[in-house]
Amino acid sequence: MTRPVGRTGIFQLAGSAQGSALVLSQPLSFWGGIDAETGDIIDHSHPGLGENVAGKILVMPSGRGSSSSSSVLAEAIRRGTAPAGILMERPDPILAVGAIVAEFLYGMSVPLVVCDISGIVSGHRIAIGLGEDTRAIIRI
Repeated sequence: MTRPVGRTGIFQLAGSAQGSALVLSQPLSFWGGIDAETGDIIDHSHPGLGENVAGKILVMPSGRGSSSSSSVLAEAIRRGTAPAGILMERPDPILAVGAIVAEFLYGMSVPLVVCDISGIVSGHRIAIGLGEDTRAIIRI
């Protein structure tokens, strides 16, 4: 299998991060889906049940509501159990609010990027950075 080497994306919240990819095939709700104390996926209906997002680059099609997901993400960021960064195919305003609030309140940033996620598999090492034109640069 040929490994992708890089791509660009659009930031929902700019920043830089590095980590191992955790690829989810389905959208995930942080409300009822993530334990903010541990970073574990606890949604029993999600195929990622039991995986841990802490310090990973979370890769998924999009978030999946509820509006309370923003508060769970902000709390996970505060506790250090959040993903290091999030890559999604579609923008998610709810997760963006959580990340923005955490950056404002705690000075801690988790970049959110909208980009092509095809070809990324769990375990790939990913680095998210800021390009010259303020676009996200994703190195795999």
